[in-house]
Amino acid sequence: MDRSRVYNALRKVYDRLVKIRGEPREIALGFALGIFIGMSPTIGFQTAIAVFFASILKWNKISAAVGVWITNPLTVPFIYGITYLVGANLLGIEKADSSLSDTLDSTTVFALLSKTPEIIWALIIGGIITGLPLAVFGYYFCHSAVQKYQEDFKMKLARQKEKLAIKREERRRKKGKKIKKNKKNKK
Repeated sequence: MDRSRVYNALRKVYDRLVKIRGEPREIALGFALGIFIGMSPTIGFQTAIAVFFASILKWNKISAAVGVWITNPLTVPFIYGITYLVGANLLGIEKADSSLSDTLDSTTVFALLSKTPEIIWALIIGGIITGLPLAVFGYYFCHSAVQKYQEDFKMKLARQKEKLAIKREERRRKKGKKIKKNKKNKK
């Protein structure tokens, strides 16, 4: 995938995010919530979880769903790798056992399954630790972007309204002149 495609995709998401209707604070809170939930190991359920909590907290549900997409098919391996490493370091989990064989036999599967709870806890703790600062950053980024877009949009509307008012006034004056001219011609 070339850079222009990635840029265009990110630009499209950004444009849609800033055009969401609502208060910038609520939109930004929903987005931050989505990012935080997106860092959790609940892939497949993240959007539902984020929308559920956004509706309870009365934050923007659409921006929460957008924020969740921090974890997508391209970023999942990196995000879960980082969250696992952070969580494993905090929990003191040692590096994965290199004695696991390359073949998939019942002993290997059992060894992996026995480590599942600590892997999940490492992902949860790592997701919280990495998700909090990302959510805070996401809040301020989203709030300023939405606020700027809404202010620019209001200014654009005000300019258009002003132009329309000037055109109406010009039409009214022309109409008034025609009426006066017709009255003079009738006399």
